[in-house]
Amino acid sequence: MTKQDENTERLDRLRQVVLSLPDKPGSYQFYDKSGTIIYVGKAKNLKNRVSTYFHKEVDRYKTQVLVSKVWNISYTVVNSEEDALLLENSLIKQYKPRYNVLLKDGKTYPSICITKEQYPRIFKTRRINRSFAEYYGPYSHISTMYSLLELIHKMFLPRRCNMPITPEGVELGKYKPCLEYHIKNCKAPCIGYQTREDYLQNIAQAREILKGNTRRLSLSLREMMEKASAELRFEDAEEYKKKCLLLASYVAKSEVVSRTISNTDVFSLTEDATGSHVFINYMHVMEGMVNQSFTFEYKRKIDESKEELLLSAIPEIRERFHSTAREIVVPFELDWKLPGEAVFFVPQKGDKRRLLELSELNGKQYLFDRLKQAEKLNPEQRQTRLMKELQQKLGLERLPYHIECFDNSNISGSDAVASCVVFKGMKPSKKDYRHFNIKTVAGVDDYASMQEVVHRRYKRMTDEAAPLPDLIITDGGAGHMNAVREVIEGQLGLDIPVAGLAKDSRHHTNELLFGQPVRTVALPANSDLFHVLTQLQDEVHRFAISFHRDKRSKHALQSEIDGIPGVGKVTKDALLRAFKSVKRIKEADKESLVAAIGKKKGELVYNYFHSQEVVADK
Repeated sequence: MTKQDENTERLDRLRQVVLSLPDKPGSYQFYDKSGTIIYVGKAKNLKNRVSTYFHKEVDRYKTQVLVSKVWNISYTVVNSEEDALLLENSLIKQYKPRYNVLLKDGKTYPSICITKEQYPRIFKTRRINRSFAEYYGPYSHISTMYSLLELIHKMFLPRRCNMPITPEGVELGKYKPCLEYHIKNCKAPCIGYQTREDYLQNIAQAREILKGNTRRLSLSLREMMEKASAELRFEDAEEYKKKCLLLASYVAKSEVVSRTISNTDVFSLTEDATGSHVFINYMHVMEGMVNQSFTFEYKRKIDESKEELLLSAIPEIRERFHSTAREIVVPFELDWKLPGEAVFFVPQKGDKRRLLELSELNGKQYLFDRLKQAEKLNPEQRQTRLMKELQQKLGLERLPYHIECFDNSNISGSDAVASCVVFKGMKPSKKDYRHFNIKTVAGVDDYASMQEVVHRRYKRMTDEAAPLPDLIITDGGAGHMNAVREVIEGQLGLDIPVAGLAKDSRHHTNELLFGQPVRTVALPANSDLFHVLTQLQDEVHRFAISFHRDKRSKHALQSEIDGIPGVGKVTKDALLRAFKSVKRIKEADKESLVAAIGKKKGELVYNYFHSQEVVADK
């Protein structure tokens, strides 16, 4: 049996399996030839969902690869879509299928832990051992974690020593106070200067801060302060007052959105330029304050949609952070239900919309920082990323490593010139820049001038068997693109894509054009790719203008000096180098001219210009 026959038989068998699937919610599993689970999915209707893989034409390449590896299908029916979501999450963790989205774990980020000792300690750690302590975090923003620790240490003075203190040891006087007590960073519970009940009460209040319940704690501290004051315990009241002020100072520096928003999860999704990596930011809001923000990186395996990715990530992230929030703010509609009473909400305005925008800002910043860090370690990575992004935007077959851009320059058709700027690896290759004098076009005709230059450029390159560019960009709109394409494809028979860079009324790069018919390619004005293309357009314009200016200067110099007897090309070049312009040559005194080109010729030039002035005066 040939491979094609085997593949046909495999697909026919799988289609028969799909036909027998129930119209109920559940989870489905794909197996490869060796019987290994390679993909786990969820569905509100198993039959409808799985049939999309085998009864419809799959247009996504990665999905085609997955389908080509499937040899068997199994499924599990559940009672509701919420159960399907939970089952999928559980199976992915158990089997770690090759083609499911990959979460890049944030284990390197630190957490704050409260130990389960009889006199608990509070400190940061990167090691998780839940039998030893309870953990809060992880914290992607290290400064936030240190701010919390500083607040807790100032307010509650938890011990910082590593001694295994017990109440029995304190009663027997086994311990001695350390330096932390003497510098007032600890109240010395080890020798009984602070009761265990008071110490544990402080730890419980610190726990409330880590949970984000700052408003509740603030009210509780104020009540204790007023009670102590009423009972004439003024020293205790002062202590409570100091804690209230410290807490108020911390809350003022935190991100407070609205006191009406409490126990709410916020999720946003950001994609990189290639779409292969997705960054999902999670924020938890408690009593109007963002008390947790973390960005997770997911790797696409089979071109999952944004909705599928976010829906897969939400249960996993909520489980990781033990979230019980009943309201989940998301950037777009998700046609699923979560276990319990949690509901999705897409805000259009107000405080929750601002929360979503804040989450999106965090996700974009994480992506930006990640790219910058990667590019510092590997400078060529940025160029490769930009080339891949441009290739994807234009749908090019080849990576646009070699790009050439053309521009014309003239004044009312005089001294018409053109320039060609070359970028290789998204960086200028100045040794490959070229100037052109327009030879066959009379008057102002940008299209004809562009066609002449492009024909001369690529006719010569093909004759010399030189490497042709991967992409040609014209400094102009659809008319310039069509003129160039007529030469490239019609006259020279070459297969080189042609794009255009158009400018707005203020002569700023405005849009990227491509295709037949010409269409505008969406490109954010603040993106790296847009900045590089702007640099390319500015560079070709600068190169053309500078050449045109030099040519005009030479013509101006020639028209003024050609009539002087005894002054040739060498002398003219020497005058230009010394005085830069005809005006300065005219204004120069005899001594300066003699110093520049010698006594005899200096006197000739001086007498020529000054004798003309005398005649003009008469």
